Amino acid sequence: MKFISTYRFIIAFCLGLLTVLGFAPFSLFPLVIFSLAALFWLWQQANEKRAAAWLGFFFGFGLFSAGIGWLYVAQHDYGDMPLLLALSTTALFAAFLALFPALIGYTQARLQAPSWVRLILVMPALWVLLEWIRGLLFTGFPWLTLAYSQVSASPLVGYAPILGVYGVSLAVTVSAGLLALWWQMRWNVQGKAALAALLLLWGGGAALRGLDWTQPEGEPFKVALLQGNIPQDLKFNEEKLSDTLETYRRLVLQTDARLIILPETALPLLRHNLPESYMITLSNHAKQNGGDILIGTFESDNELHYNSVFTLGTAYSQSYRKNHLVPFGEFIPLRPALGWIINEILNIPMSDLARGGERQQVLRIAGQRVAVQICYEDVFGEEIIRYLPEASLLVNVSNDAWYGKSHAAMQHNQIAQMRALETGRMMLRATNTGVTSIIRRDGSVQQMLPQHEEGILAGQAQGYTGNTPYARWGNAAVLIILLMMLALAKLVPRK
Repeated sequence: MKFISTYRFIIAFCLGLLTVLGFAPFSLFPLVIFSLAALFWLWQQANEKRAAAWLGFFFGFGLFSAGIGWLYVAQHDYGDMPLLLALSTTALFAAFLALFPALIGYTQARLQAPSWVRLILVMPALWVLLEWIRGLLFTGFPWLTLAYSQVSASPLVGYAPILGVYGVSLAVTVSAGLLALWWQMRWNVQGKAALAALLLLWGGGAALRGLDWTQPEGEPFKVALLQGNIPQDLKFNEEKLSDTLETYRRLVLQTDARLIILPETALPLLRHNLPESYMITLSNHAKQNGGDILIGTFESDNELHYNSVFTLGTAYSQSYRKNHLVPFGEFIPLRPALGWIINEILNIPMSDLARGGERQQVLRIAGQRVAVQICYEDVFGEEIIRYLPEASLLVNVSNDAWYGKSHAAMQHNQIAQMRALETGRMMLRATNTGVTSIIRRDGSVQQMLPQHEEGILAGQAQGYTGNTPYARWGNAAVLIILLMMLALAKLVPRK
């Protein structure tokens, strides 16, 4: 095998690192397209399949090692995993994720197709198809899907209400392919056509951003999102429990909002162990405000434990139990073989929870029909649209304190912004240490609390009715487009 020069592997790795700057908190979204276009160009120059695969791997390793390095914080700082082991598992996970772009590089190199076919059909379609598969495999890990980098400033997010997150990713990858093709053919007609198509793609996204897919329902109402800023290493400390309960009691009583939302497991007890007098105090205050409180805690039922939220106030008591759980953080896959990881290496409280069920009811509180996601669940857009068009409002409660002062919380908030775009609904996010935010239906942030500070985010929210095209057909439409692109590439005569 003839390897291309080592410096190209280094360039690919650096391009992957650069791509991370396109995501929050940096949000330099054009960098994603430029770095991906450079990778596509490198793939074009690689004449051997294995070399193309290595280029994809190094790009992916740069992207994921920098983009999800916060996993080390969760494992070492709060999970008590030894330093070298935490570094190794984080690097191994990044290397596993890097296999996806490696596979793309290898596959596209096998096709002896014309340059333009590989750049604007094969590479973009394979990239997005592998992103979709990554979002399903082993319960799914769609973090750093390219589309999230475009939220919310890029014109390309105009495609989100129609084709969802993977439709925006397709617009990103096709843009990269067109840019690479223009650079390669810039002095001839094909290059000019590529530039024209690129401008048309971006212009179309900008035009779509002006469309309203959903309509306001009812009047705006007051909301209060509470950020207790309880340190993760003290959250489950029994000696600090009374302080945690008092913090949230005090914050609740300071607001007159119709809808008050506490973060994920804000009260780190089983629901039936919460003091009755405490519950009465919170419930009476919600009734005084003419609304309801949404409280994050744990619930138990027939010896099964759930990560849940429940309601207090004017509405009848309701609850939602988290369904999409995080492997090793919330449940133990292949328990007989892997249970020792939790028992002997990691120290994660309540790490063996039960699923709440896929078809739970929306919560009818504060005059709204609320679709709740707990923490990581808002990463899965096709699961959220199950609650549409019934739901008028989206709520996410989370605890990203597990990731310290890394970029994870801002990346997570950016993902929630995409869910607002896809559904045409406002998203309210109440978190323990941040990012606590109110997100408009166009994906822009209306208000946000500073991270790692105690506070109340008081603002106005609006319920919406109607459906976006994406909420009707989910990922089916973009998957059909991807298959059509690959089929068309197959029909084009080879070199």
